[in-house]
Amino acid sequence: MIASQAPDLSHAGGLFQLLRDGQPRTRADLAKSTGLSRPTVAQRIDQLLGLGLITPVSDAASTGGRPSSQFAFNPRARVVVAADFGASHARLAVTDLTGTVLAELGEEREISDGPVSAIEWLTASALRLLETADRSAADVVGVGIGLPGPVEFSTGRPINPPIMPGWDRFDLPGALKQTFTAPVLVDNDVNIMALGERNFAWPDTTDLLFVKVATGIGAGIISGGSLRRGSHGAAGDIGHVALPRAADTPCACGNRGCLEAVASGRAIARSLAGSGVATTTPADVVALVKAGDLQAIQAVRQAGRDLGEVLTTCVSLMNPSLILIGGTMAQAAEHLVAGVREVVYARSIPLSTEHLMIAPSRAAGDAAILGAAHLAIDAALSPDRIAAALSR
Repeated sequence: MIASQAPDLSHAGGLFQLLRDGQPRTRADLAKSTGLSRPTVAQRIDQLLGLGLITPVSDAASTGGRPSSQFAFNPRARVVVAADFGASHARLAVTDLTGTVLAELGEEREISDGPVSAIEWLTASALRLLETADRSAADVVGVGIGLPGPVEFSTGRPINPPIMPGWDRFDLPGALKQTFTAPVLVDNDVNIMALGERNFAWPDTTDLLFVKVATGIGAGIISGGSLRRGSHGAAGDIGHVALPRAADTPCACGNRGCLEAVASGRAIARSLAGSGVATTTPADVVALVKAGDLQAIQAVRQAGRDLGEVLTTCVSLMNPSLILIGGTMAQAAEHLVAGVREVVYARSIPLSTEHLMIAPSRAAGDAAILGAAHLAIDAALSPDRIAAALSR
């Protein structure tokens, strides 16, 4: 779960939140920790057993009389479908209710091909993966999807995405209803990367920035233990912050002078190509850096400095304890992160940077798919969703 809050114990869904950590507990343990009466705990345990969300486990030590039965979360009770769409790739997975991948696939796909072909690929591929995992669409309790553009989270619709022609306000949840009756949640890809990274490597960190540097640039913000999307889902769109060095460089968004126009993987590749270096994609730049090409290394280091200019302001505003760099260009992290550190540590006040860590993503290429899974899982296992399932 992304934020630690006291559960609502007025129904079984609240009690279940205590069991999501996987630790076996007896009825007596739960009564003691919640203050609920033993009959109430017993009733709610029976309800959760009926849903299959918990299961009896080996007996606890008894103080006399009948052994005390323990109960624990059953992560295999249901599954979720997780999808990560990038500018030029797509990845899909079926996971259990802890985010453990049961089956997955990925391939190169252009997001600019439009939503119809993406939906067709997602549904056909998901059904194949479910079959591989010996599951069916009826076992799916949630679908989580990440897209490389702004998303109105409340509706799941992309809003004027610069690199996604044909996707504007497309009803992705509605298009998937024919295949999946479970809720479909759609978010910006860097938001789900922030979720995935935190769940994978930093579960106790409450304030962090996850910065994706790939074809574009964006940031996922976790503050006070919660993902911050802003009023319309546009929080973290740092790629289109004006940068003095970018001057009149045109950006894909239609403006000029954006950070993304000079520091994204696409911009670096374009700049190197203009200097006679054979580069077309961010992956080409990474390959050159790994091969020790001095011009490519210098270009990536400068991109890190440019990114650091914008992140210095973010540090002053948010005071995170972690800044994590992910995306394709994080494969050249040594030089990119060095450029970021050079500027942020030099220009931020000491109180903000005394305990600030700036590092490459630990989840790396898995951050997005893990985040999409946890987006769906947290919604499916919310107290309100469980209460609704019990009322049916």
